[in-house]
Amino acid sequence: MPTLVDSTLREVVHTSVAGNQLRVRLTNEFGIEPLRIGAASVAISTGTNSIDTASLHDLTFSGLPSIVIPPGTQALSDPVPMATAAFADLAISLYLPLQQISDVSVHAGAQQDNYIVTGNHLREASLTTPVVVPSWYFVKGVDVENTGQKHAAVVAFGDSITDGAYATENANHRWGDYLATRLHANPATANLSVLNEGIGGNCILIHCVGQNALARFDRDVLSQAGVKYVIILEGINDIGGLHNPNRPEYKLTAEDLEQGLTQLVARAHEHGIKVFGATLTPYKGAGYFTEKGEAIRQAVNHWILTGGVFDGAIDFDKATSDPANPPMFAPQYDSGDHLHPKDAGYAAMADSIDLSLFE
Repeated sequence: MPTLVDSTLREVVHTSVAGNQLRVRLTNEFGIEPLRIGAASVAISTGTNSIDTASLHDLTFSGLPSIVIPPGTQALSDPVPMATAAFADLAISLYLPLQQISDVSVHAGAQQDNYIVTGNHLREASLTTPVVVPSWYFVKGVDVENTGQKHAAVVAFGDSITDGAYATENANHRWGDYLATRLHANPATANLSVLNEGIGGNCILIHCVGQNALARFDRDVLSQAGVKYVIILEGINDIGGLHNPNRPEYKLTAEDLEQGLTQLVARAHEHGIKVFGATLTPYKGAGYFTEKGEAIRQAVNHWILTGGVFDGAIDFDKATSDPANPPMFAPQYDSGDHLHPKDAGYAAMADSIDLSLFE
């Protein structure tokens, strides 16, 4: 079994807009030791772990082929002159030499197969018997640029429903992916990319999985290149915490969530970013459903739609709920756990977004 050291990681990343150059962002933000990247490359993926070697480019960092990323920070590659089509699949390959890696900066639920193999195989067209891993390690993102054209980004900010849990693997069927397709097809919004900043299990106010939304907002939204809009879909996991019998001290009100969301809006507005609030999707039948939580969900949704805090509202609840039983997903959209949509549900969410919000 390969380990994360003396190994090549080949990770597949799906872009949204076309460009003629790009930069790759690597991260050691959650590491406690320096992270040594011995070499790195980017190429067009041709499926699974294979690449088009004619498109292969070595990554450099201030002109050097390797870099040591201090703990708690990230690294940005030099610009790579590389033409990419809209909705390209890029294969980013990292060679990690022998070193100590105690804490890993990783996005666990990629909904995408990635690959690891022992040794340095950055330039190989395909990897021999690699191990498939379901996560992105050390790759924070890709900035696609098109010199001479003006582009901007929409951040999809949320929890597992934004992350794409239960969507078809390797198909890019998250609601943000479907939104990117709609934006690209609409001439007035074709210059907008979509950045997915969903973390499965994430919360607004408390520590669930990853830093809470208030703690990670600067890193995941405000520091991103070219952000003009953010769509926030967060709070159902905070509400789900009411079900935990081991935390009788946990109290939550709709006002608590509304205050947290208002803070995010205020911080985005300081940077000239417009914020759209998305209503929380149904969850009756989910393992952590409670009637108290449902009352909070409905109150927060009413506030999102009518409170005037956001620059616009998106009614994902209405788009996915069962008209005959509104606290539940419509059967054709339910993944089966009554908390997450399946592909059709994610598509319905994206289809419900009024693109004039972005014009």
